[in-house]
Amino acid sequence: MNENDLRHLRRCVDLAVTALERGEEPFGSVLAGADGASLAEDHNRVRENGDPTAHPEFALARWAAVNLSAGERAGATVYTSGEHCPMCSAAHAWAGIGRIVYASSAAQTAAWCAEIGLPPSPVRSLPVQEVAPGVAVEGPAPEFADEMRALHHRRVRDHRD
Repeated sequence: MNENDLRHLRRCVDLAVTALERGEEPFGSVLAGADGASLAEDHNRVRENGDPTAHPEFALARWAAVNLSAGERAGATVYTSGEHCPMCSAAHAWAGIGRIVYASSAAQTAAWCAEIGLPPSPVRSLPVQEVAPGVAVEGPAPEFADEMRALHHRRVRDHRD
């Protein structure tokens, strides 16, 4: 990962904080073009929208499909605070977005949720490559592990999901 990747991941973690402050699970994502410029961003909106599929990665895949050409999507990167769930991995692959970079892995997130007593996800936690083998993936970024773990712990403390 380079400095641009870490800068975008920092923004994702900040968006995860915003999500948490709004009563959502702490996930945030940024879509960047091939030149590294941010094109769109979002955070978890499951509670806000009353839609369990309102994940930021899914929203950005939809945004990219509507607003970017196939070539632009292939050169784009989705940065995210947590590795995609299988639904978001599939959306990313179907949209043809070139790369995923994540701060914390699905395995880390599952472990953190288990250690604080949250029930397991209704969907099996799988690495992106198992769902979308043709997608380039980088992560986790150790620089953000402690902060992401703390956000998941804060989620329970603040919201008692």
